[in-house]
Amino acid sequence: MLKVKVLPRAPNSRRVFITGGTGYMGGELIPVLLERGHRVRALVRPGSKAKLSGGCEVVSGDPIDANSYRNLVTPADTFIHLVGVPRPSPAKGKLFRSVDFVAAREAIQVAAELHIPHFIYLSVAHPAPVMKTYIEVRSQCEELIREHRLNSTILRPWYVLGPGHRWPIVLIPMYKAAELLPMTRAGARRLGLVTIDQMVMALAQAVESPTQGIRIVEVPEIRDARISTGLDTSRQTA
Repeated sequence: MLKVKVLPRAPNSRRVFITGGTGYMGGELIPVLLERGHRVRALVRPGSKAKLSGGCEVVSGDPIDANSYRNLVTPADTFIHLVGVPRPSPAKGKLFRSVDFVAAREAIQVAAELHIPHFIYLSVAHPAPVMKTYIEVRSQCEELIREHRLNSTILRPWYVLGPGHRWPIVLIPMYKAAELLPMTRAGARRLGLVTIDQMVMALAQAVESPTQGIRIVEVPEIRDARISTGLDTSRQTA
């Protein structure tokens, strides 16, 4: 789990509904949101409740079937959608369409029907030369957000370094070199590596600064995310 200093509470507590709370990102984010005084309700499949941090409200449902959780979302003012196929790879194209797309479509529809003030979506950096189906699905979900006119923060990391997700560290020298060259600088920054700590900070910042319209948060902004009221940033290294 994410190790941080004792965090000051956020000035305004939010009521957060989160899908994907037992996953790689959600498991790190929920404790930070709770520490900062937000009220969190997490959707989990039956039998997965033990995977969640204590302190959040747990409700059961199926993220790819909105009918199983539609009446469990309110009174949330923030909906965070983190559902996705674990460890994405080009071989998982069918799963991206049957899980990532369907779960996001259902969440977006529910958020629109319930007039949720702020929808936070974890997308992916693009364009990119690989992972075309994954990018296509995430881009389609972004378009659905626009079609439903949701006030939304869309975060676009490329690869998130963390426990069990560290192999791209060997690529850091290559990234550094590419950022020095004018013709490759933009792509290297857009498709750069971020840490799980940076992602949690960026997500927490999004929760605490709701937007009107659509706000896109790319890799450079994820790396620079700060919580102005004191979240420790000493471990931002990517």
